[in-house]
Amino acid sequence: MPFHLTAIVTLAALLLYFWMATQVARTRRKTGIPPPVMTGDPALERTVRAHSNTLEWLPIFLPSLWLFAYYWGDLAAALVGLVWVVGRIVYFRGYVVDAPRRAPGFFIQAMAAAVLLFGALGRALSLAAAAA
Repeated sequence: MPFHLTAIVTLAALLLYFWMATQVARTRRKTGIPPPVMTGDPALERTVRAHSNTLEWLPIFLPSLWLFAYYWGDLAAALVGLVWVVGRIVYFRGYVVDAPRRAPGFFIQAMAAAVLLFGALGRALSLAAAAA
């Protein structure tokens, strides 16, 4: 079974992460704070944190996305995965402006990740029980 749509969403998530890295570099130039310094300007600190938080979620998102695709199908996984990507965009844009504004995006992506994670887990457990 091909997983072209899931592959596209995976690449979109990685491109988003790469774009966030460019925003960290852009903010460094704007604030005049060179690497490896991570503090000194709230705009840089928020941008770095939003980028880092996305990295923290990728190990939850990516395996869950692919296992969900395996158990539930390519289209379903891609749609939920796309919601996660949009949630991360909303999260990042909100966080960069003002930390409390990250909440809507966090909620969106967390719910999408939960659907992927628990959907894959539930299906795996169900099939394992049926096979036993």
